[in-house]
Amino acid sequence: MLGFRRLLFHSKNPGIIFLESTDNVEPTPLVVCSVESAALRNPDKPIYYFMKGFSGNLSQYPQPEYKVIPLLSSVRNITILPLNVTELFEDTPLKSWYQKVNPQKERFWTHVLADGCRLALIWKYGGIYLDTDIISLRSMPFDNFTCPQSPNVFSNGAMGFYQKHHTFLWNCMEDFVAHYIVHVWGQQGPQLITRVLKRWCNTTELATFIGKECNGISIWISKRFYPVPYLAWQKYFAPWKKEHIEQVFSDTYGAHVWNFMNKHKKIKVAAGSGSLMEHFFQLHCPNTYKNLIQSSNSTE
Repeated sequence: MLGFRRLLFHSKNPGIIFLESTDNVEPTPLVVCSVESAALRNPDKPIYYFMKGFSGNLSQYPQPEYKVIPLLSSVRNITILPLNVTELFEDTPLKSWYQKVNPQKERFWTHVLADGCRLALIWKYGGIYLDTDIISLRSMPFDNFTCPQSPNVFSNGAMGFYQKHHTFLWNCMEDFVAHYIVHVWGQQGPQLITRVLKRWCNTTELATFIGKECNGISIWISKRFYPVPYLAWQKYFAPWKKEHIEQVFSDTYGAHVWNFMNKHKKIKVAAGSGSLMEHFFQLHCPNTYKNLIQSSNSTE
């Protein structure tokens, strides 16, 4: 209950929401950078980081045994909250699904649970949801928005619905349950957002709405979050010239670095590598860079 009481206290001021759907309380430096960068680049907005494994008691995570929770909780506009999934899904279409689902039989459980949680969180409280592999580069406006990762696929990695209880999100949760397919990657994620958005906009050609508005939802250009396509994800780990960075990311609020694509190779960034990732860490999450990159000389 602690987490939801604290969030309700801030409910008149929606913020940017991140979540950790595993019991891990020491996530990778990339995750920490994503949360820190959102706080740094949006100093006027509260940043909420929901962690399923977090007890709600900051004193249980002292340094040096723990690094992440003390680091993030020291930032003025970051609040770390426990993620109580049962309570979160109460009074939503996801409740019945969660009561019946068997996580042991789910191939993509961590991701599917996160897909459901993000919908319920921004439906209940409003605000902006960002994946924990999106590094914020500049301040984001509050808006009702979705963003395509390609012309015909709309990602659920970055979504904004400033008003809580938005009908679009309720429709998404209903679709989540009605069209749940356990073995299909993205069925409850990008494919879901794309399905529901087609119905919302009454079209089969969503590409025609990119850069426009559809029934009260802005369809942002892909460069807002996905300037580098997922198949080119390794470019983030190569050196870039300053003018190239300025050109590619000129219209970007947050760079999605496609960490899922890196799960097998696990390419790391070393201090002094000169990579684009190191550049982002140094500029947009300096505390993470100092305490988790320079100290260990690597990150995922």
